[in-house]
Amino acid sequence: MKVKEQLELTLKASRSLALLSEAKINDLLLDLADAAVEHTEAILVENQKDLARMDPADPKFDRLKLTSERIESIAADIRNVANLPTPLNRVLSETTRPNGMLIKKVTVAFGVIGIIYEARPNVTFDVFSLCLKSGNACVLKGGSDAIDSNTVIVKVIHQVLEKHGVDQDILTLLPADRAATAEILNARGYVDLIIPRGSQGLINFVRENATIPVIETGAGICHTYFDEYGDAEKGQAIVENAKTRRPSVCNALDCLVLHEKRLSDLAQLCADLPKSDVVIHADEQSYAMLEGNYPANLLKKANKESFGTEFLGYEMSVKTVPTFFEALDHIAAYSSKHSEAIISENDECLDLFRKMVDASSVYCNVSTAFTDGAQFGLGAEIGISTQKLHARGPMALEELTSYKYIIEGDGQVRP
Repeated sequence: MKVKEQLELTLKASRSLALLSEAKINDLLLDLADAAVEHTEAILVENQKDLARMDPADPKFDRLKLTSERIESIAADIRNVANLPTPLNRVLSETTRPNGMLIKKVTVAFGVIGIIYEARPNVTFDVFSLCLKSGNACVLKGGSDAIDSNTVIVKVIHQVLEKHGVDQDILTLLPADRAATAEILNARGYVDLIIPRGSQGLINFVRENATIPVIETGAGICHTYFDEYGDAEKGQAIVENAKTRRPSVCNALDCLVLHEKRLSDLAQLCADLPKSDVVIHADEQSYAMLEGNYPANLLKKANKESFGTEFLGYEMSVKTVPTFFEALDHIAAYSSKHSEAIISENDECLDLFRKMVDASSVYCNVSTAFTDGAQFGLGAEIGISTQKLHARGPMALEELTSYKYIIEGDGQVRP
């Protein structure tokens, strides 16, 4: 079937979603969570085919990899989405005009949402569950790296839709080729919104080539600033967690910014990193401090490419600054506006950091690893928006709705 024909079917099917009750949607999602777990073996078999084609050293390998534990986690997120209140038909405002007209502003679905993503098969489950709960049909354009995983996951979802008597065309998986990408980016009249998830290169390509609205889920170049007044024990735990918990994800730590008065604490801040073989790209001052206090094979001198880089692996940089405001300047220069953190016990510094750092998520004495829809209590996420128009930060149900005005009267005409 041609891409345009698939898009026509999805557009037509999207209108039927308005007829589904909240209870019906929730029951379907709970069944899908069970089905994901029941089909774990089949999903892992197909996922292994994708993994076999990728170099394990590739930073995308961990994102591509599924395990039984990860599928259980995906199922838990789907159940969380099912248990959240519907974002639809909420009255945002209501007013009665002098002529008796009642005007209500009510939340509604976008309609059809297109997702372009790379080697992240978990996105297939996440996107579908959030789109269904928010009344949207979805068109998925996954990368060739995950084609076998995505295909089997969509098959599982379609089986659950069929079981519940819901039109399977509310979920469409497009071919993994570039021609399909070009078509979805120009699918005016068929797709209401495009959301890219992946590398900065993918996001830039979508933004520059789409002729329909785009919400960017940007790359994560994340900093943690250890302030002059930081607690070293807290810093040690936060640095390890932000860097090593899952280094391939967008909320992982890329650069530790260090006040020069705390250089003597640097070895402690990095003490747990050798356990994960984390390579440190250190500037001149921090290199001198770490030399002899950090494994030589894991310590490198920083260059200009060391900053502003999303490492996506067990690597990070260290930048030494003489003042609080120079830390802010460094973050402003290299941040992708995703997640930024400060470690400090000084209330004035914490307050200034909160006010002055421009990012979707700003942390005070907390690991950036928490930038995640489920961790924010949103059930799951469709991505982390780094832009400021319509959505910012973890995008979940609320961000997948728009609104319309409902006007009720009794024969009023305008003079």
